[in-house]
Amino acid sequence: MTAAEVANDALSGVLARNWWAVALRGAAAILFGLFAMLTPGPTLLSLVLVFAALMLVDGVLNIISAMRSARRHERWGTLILLGVADLIAAGVAIAAPGLTVLAFVYLIAAWAFVSGILAVVAAVRLRQDHGRWWLGLSGVLSVVGGVLLAIAPNIGALVLTWWLGAYAIVFGASLLVLAYRLRGQRHAPGAPAALHPA
Repeated sequence: MTAAEVANDALSGVLARNWWAVALRGAAAILFGLFAMLTPGPTLLSLVLVFAALMLVDGVLNIISAMRSARRHERWGTLILLGVADLIAAGVAIAAPGLTVLAFVYLIAAWAFVSGILAVVAAVRLRQDHGRWWLGLSGVLSVVGGVLLAIAPNIGALVLTWWLGAYAIVFGASLLVLAYRLRGQRHAPGAPAALHPA
């Protein structure tokens, strides 16, 4: 056996012995997905609060790094600006969560619009037909999606939450299937020795 095969068997053994942890992850993802689809408002608020916490921690750490750089007579201005910008973003997210959600939806709308335009331009410039129509179609759909999100951001936020919930449910279900298969491999005849606990 090669070293890669031995390492692969060892990893399979670890996963098979801990199938229950994979199953718990899958169940948690499905519960989150159901929560997101059934209660999109609280889900969006939770995501905004997580974003605010991230910005708060990042801002504090940037300011600490700036102070330490200043003591060492290194450049620190950019770090202070980043830290202050992070703290302002955290404050806005906490004080006006609805505004933060709308800003997020508009950001996604702008990204979809710009990336769609670029995909259409790339499709037009392709000289050979190696999927140029599919590229062009994906670009048009992206532009339409971006425009629709910008026109109706509240509905867009709701749809994005549903997509997130649907993804979490599919992801969780695949983890549960994996856990079921791993559970069956623990004592399967002909399984690698690494799958059997010592």
